[in-house]
Amino acid sequence: MTVGALPSREQALALVHEWIANPNLRKHCYAVEAAMRAYAKTCGEDEARWGLTGLIHDFDWERHPSAELHPMKGVEVLRAAGWPDDICRAVLGHATYSGVPRDTLMAKALSACDELSGFLVACALVTPEKKLALVQVDSVRKKMKSTGFAKNVNRDDIVNGAAELGVDLDTHIAFVRDAMLEIAAELGL
Repeated sequence: MTVGALPSREQALALVHEWIANPNLRKHCYAVEAAMRAYAKTCGEDEARWGLTGLIHDFDWERHPSAELHPMKGVEVLRAAGWPDDICRAVLGHATYSGVPRDTLMAKALSACDELSGFLVACALVTPEKKLALVQVDSVRKKMKSTGFAKNVNRDDIVNGAAELGVDLDTHIAFVRDAMLEIAAELGL
């Protein structure tokens, strides 16, 4: 790949599949990709670029599941492979502890979609039919207040992500859910 050139989705998927064995983590990457593509379309931005950013944002998590290493080690791999700098910076910025500011709309969207997509999956899995289509915004908001539910999901990241993106939280929840509904079968929801 030419340095700074946008990789193909097939190249990004190959990277994700090479580095991620856990099917649920792969699905998380697909969910964030769907949300990012939807936001790019709404914002008049490059859907492929934003989608790839969502797809690869956590590709190194299984090998480097700590704040000391993720996503910094992954971004080293991306940079060595010639991935564009704006994508690398957005991936770094989705981890608040990286010290890299979210100074682009794409970086803000990635941060806003990441934790929320995981929370929406958790909400779908507790519906009677395990269907994302049954997830309602008010029930998501209610579950956000329950510290025992999906306890690994950082609620502050969800709230702050929507605020940083400049969107109403309820609108954001519905938007990301609807984007994920486009690939519900692929997500098993």
